[in-house]
Amino acid sequence: MKNLSNEKIWYFLSIIAFILILSCRDSKAVEAFSSEKKIEKITEDKSVNSKEVKAALSSEFKTYWYAGEAEISSYKLEQARYGELREGHAVLVFVTEEFLPNIQVKADQHNPENVPVLKLNATKNFNTGIYPYSIMQSTFYPVSNKQHALKISSSIQEWCGHVYAQLNNRNQFEVMSHSYFQNEADNHFKIDKAILENELWTQLRINPKSLPTGDIKIIPAFEYTRLKHIPIKAYQASAFLQDNNYTLHYPELNRTLSITFNPDFPFEILSWEETFKSGFGANSKLLTTKATRLKTIKSAYWKQNHNENENLRKTLLLK
Repeated sequence: MKNLSNEKIWYFLSIIAFILILSCRDSKAVEAFSSEKKIEKITEDKSVNSKEVKAALSSEFKTYWYAGEAEISSYKLEQARYGELREGHAVLVFVTEEFLPNIQVKADQHNPENVPVLKLNATKNFNTGIYPYSIMQSTFYPVSNKQHALKISSSIQEWCGHVYAQLNNRNQFEVMSHSYFQNEADNHFKIDKAILENELWTQLRINPKSLPTGDIKIIPAFEYTRLKHIPIKAYQASAFLQDNNYTLHYPELNRTLSITFNPDFPFEILSWEETFKSGFGANSKLLTTKATRLKTIKSAYWKQNHNENENLRKTLLLK
């Protein structure tokens, strides 16, 4: 460097600096490109695209479903069980919540990563002779209405024992089930993703025109698979949407489900019928379970837990 003039030294230093700037810029360009690709991937994975979910909601939807209340509907129930029809009540509770997509539970606090869902808690209560049945199914369905439910759980209690099943939507559907029956005791398995009958009830409430139609494969409601002791898997079905009615028919199961709803927002479920073979062996016969709406209210029911609030059950015609 001693033999070089100051001008030449500055010339070489300028070239080196220019090369370093280009290298830094290219590195940032690559990083930006990589980040852009990550964003595209997240956008394709609709289960974590909470921004798209929120942007897609109409003002009508927000006004009705984000008023800090749940929608509670009571139904007169005629439930087929053991080859006979049983009288009882059904209740559908729809409410919006924030859902943690990774551990798949209700979020305790707001977070940008949370996924807004429309949750359905569907309950049935009826007696079979001397002993009672209690059934509950929970469905957590993204309000984006562009993917499968993130989680489904189901429990059935009666004096013989109780059974529980849960599905988590991950790379595949991950299912765990527990039962007091020997052949159904404790199971953990994965199945390929398919339409879930449980999710169709919430999908209907968001946009009935989005419901799947034609010849499709559907995983039946968890209540049905447990009561009939059949595998939790997809079965061939035909789906029909006409006016204010949505019907599913499973040829292999000899089962038909028909849901009647209000064709106008918020698309309340007015009634449903489910025809299938009830009973076992010689007592098996084709019967139709029916549920007819009694009353619908909006309420922050989680705050209505004092004795004086029991009057709300009278309002719902449940007492």
